[in-house]
Amino acid sequence: MCIVALAWQVLPDTPLLLLNNRDEFFHRPTAPLAVWADQPIIAGRDLQADGTWLGITPSGRWAVLTNYRQKSPPTEQQSRGLLVNAFLNSTLSPMEFARHIDLQAYAGFNLIVGTMQQAVVVSNRGTAPTPLGAGLYVLSNALLDTPWPKVERLRRRVTQEVLPLFAQAQPEQLDAAFAVLSDQTCAADDELPDTGIGLEWERLLSPICIVTPVYGTRTSTVLQANPQGYRMVEVTHGTPAQRVTQAGDWAAQLVTSTAL
Repeated sequence: MCIVALAWQVLPDTPLLLLNNRDEFFHRPTAPLAVWADQPIIAGRDLQADGTWLGITPSGRWAVLTNYRQKSPPTEQQSRGLLVNAFLNSTLSPMEFARHIDLQAYAGFNLIVGTMQQAVVVSNRGTAPTPLGAGLYVLSNALLDTPWPKVERLRRRVTQEVLPLFAQAQPEQLDAAFAVLSDQTCAADDELPDTGIGLEWERLLSPICIVTPVYGTRTSTVLQANPQGYRMVEVTHGTPAQRVTQAGDWAAQLVTSTAL
């Protein structure tokens, strides 16, 4: 599970601004943000299935993925994270790539793929390949812009606290973005969606930043890009116990380039 806020062609000097939390079980092995040695990809890496949830290439291709929440665990199918790898390694346009996905080969997913010129969203749970116009989009584990409480809270906070700072290139813009991604506010019970996982888990998964003993927000990432270059910053979170002992001292990795 993940959550994404995408400001697409909203800011004059930053046509792509993306905020992302990746939620996963803490036991699942993961490599931090890095330039991959075997593929032209800058991303974190799922070491179990070899895919990723968010990445960019030196040429400016980018993609982000969320799982679609469903009651029954997915059957053994291709890893959804490999869709991100496939697009980043492809030469197809975002729309062509989205149209060529074998939707039945994967458990439920939402995928946004893009370049500096075009962004396209597709889901195998109800969204045909659709180009995105300029705007702020928020995606969690239902279809794009489904108004779950965490989606609307992230939209509101990004609009009020993040976009104004990035519009003026204020030095505190990244701090503000990561503060929003760290929001652990739970939704009220009467606002929770019913996705078939039970009330307790609906509560636990309702914040922007999820914290439980075994599952939670593993990384927070901010990606900025324009035709001249990109900046991608990742903060890695530990288990709840590690959050207490390492608060303010989480590992962060920065990748920059001017090669778009």
